[in-house]
Amino acid sequence: MKLLIYLFKKQYKILVVLITLSFGLFLISCINKPQNPNNPPEFEVKTIVSGLNMPWAMAFLPDGNILVTERGGKLRLIKDGILDPQEITGIPKVYYRGQGGLLDIVLHPNYKENGWIYLSFASPKKDNETGDDNGANTELIRAKINGHALTNIEHLYKAQPNVKANIHFGGRILFDGKGYVYLSLGERGQKEEAQNLAKAQGKIVRLHEDGKIPVDNPFVNQKNARPEIWTYGHRNPQGLVIHPVTKVIWEHEHGPQGGDELNIIEKGKNYGWPLITYGIDYDNSIISDKTAAPGMEQPVIHWTPSIAPCGMTFITGEQFKGWKGDLVVGSLKFMNLEHLTIKDNKVVKKEVILDKIGRVRDVKQGPDGYLYVVLENTGSIVSVKPKA
Repeated sequence: MKLLIYLFKKQYKILVVLITLSFGLFLISCINKPQNPNNPPEFEVKTIVSGLNMPWAMAFLPDGNILVTERGGKLRLIKDGILDPQEITGIPKVYYRGQGGLLDIVLHPNYKENGWIYLSFASPKKDNETGDDNGANTELIRAKINGHALTNIEHLYKAQPNVKANIHFGGRILFDGKGYVYLSLGERGQKEEAQNLAKAQGKIVRLHEDGKIPVDNPFVNQKNARPEIWTYGHRNPQGLVIHPVTKVIWEHEHGPQGGDELNIIEKGKNYGWPLITYGIDYDNSIISDKTAAPGMEQPVIHWTPSIAPCGMTFITGEQFKGWKGDLVVGSLKFMNLEHLTIKDNKVVKKEVILDKIGRVRDVKQGPDGYLYVVLENTGSIVSVKPKA
């Protein structure tokens, strides 16, 4: 009996010690828990509109309404916060297969004066074009809107050749404020062609706003090179923005398995795909044993594992305190938003600010200074605001 009492008292003492230690550790963890502002700030996410079918991009009109592209080939209007059931007609024939379809939409910088809207889309092969029968490539048009119809449609540019593959169309549109428009082009699943200056695959092209080719493009006078090319060696660029102050152009693109890239775009530069890459192929085979090579640009950062980046915007206002001049990037794969702190053209910090919100196709800062995000899988647009 004495032995049983002794053992009980000993076990009781051990139990008391363990409880005391556990409680102490709990208190320490509470004391040492990082507080705001060391933690990512919290946000209010509100659905602005739903009921869209595979939305890809949006553009804010001066009257506060929003134009949205649906990859199936429809252009929709969000009017007074409600999705207009009547689509905008007149969209040219769209190649809606795989990743192809109606893609980006951007207003001309002087839209209030000229009414031009620029659209990119996967365009099926026409009779007078090169490449595969039943193939397609990325096209850029501009048009005006009258009521619920596109008018004054001008076909500005079509990437050549047409390719049967249903992947890697790129399609982002960017104005630089100097009279030029840029269009990103994927390599259409033919990675070697990203290095071929005779083909508009895996390139970013630079045009006058009316589609004419600038005489100071880097390859205008080079034999067997397409004169519209501005940069090359890209895989599938689906983010293209310009810094509001420095006017430096930033781009992101999908890598294979790993090796998504964030790049600064400069005239005539080679961004390396597929000769250098931080990724491997989907069957785990090696695409290249090099991550760097002379004459090829290094990314500002690369994402490994891949996040499948899509959509990107610079923060220009004060609504997101301390973020002015930073980037916000969307992810298709991880369905989140990342905040990248930018300093001297470098990413000095990155953080996930919203997780599992949906497959992000587009991110824009709205006229009110808050973020708006196009979510493909839920067919919706949401606003993102810091919580008060």
